[in-house]
Amino acid sequence: MLELLRPDLYLESVHRLDLDALRRRGIRGLILDIDNTLVPWNDPDAPDSLRAWLTRIRARGLAVCLVSNNTRQRVAAFAAATGIPYVSEGRKPAVRVYRAALRALGTTAAETAALGDQIYPDVYGAKRMGIYSVLVSPLSEREFVGTRIKRLLERPLLRAMIRRGLIRPE
Repeated sequence: MLELLRPDLYLESVHRLDLDALRRRGIRGLILDIDNTLVPWNDPDAPDSLRAWLTRIRARGLAVCLVSNNTRQRVAAFAAATGIPYVSEGRKPAVRVYRAALRALGTTAAETAALGDQIYPDVYGAKRMGIYSVLVSPLSEREFVGTRIKRLLERPLLRAMIRRGLIRPE
């Protein structure tokens, strides 16, 4: 079970993601969580630095799909601002949401990486589908109350994985 909770890569920020290294791994598509991964929770705006990062991703030939457990209205607005297809109200870690994202990307699980800020919905959901998982540090402490509860369970697990050398922040 621990293997399904251990991210393949652990980054301080999405901006530290080595896009060329992903391409060398055969990755052709990225599933991106929004809240506290790309922008602070419920932030409606995509800053210029994020827009530039998304442009670099697409320039390298990577397809991108947003996947969020947030409401359709919130996710659709963010997707419209960034021009990226999306899956909202995803109920991650449900398999169906990852399948929908793979269809939108036109990739297989082996050709896809998923980035998110939580172990249980993001890492676990990706790993059980065979998708390369990237955990990023959350952008803000402000978040949905249910997420705060999950974080209470995740923090000791994350600390233990770091202490045992199973993952290391990059």
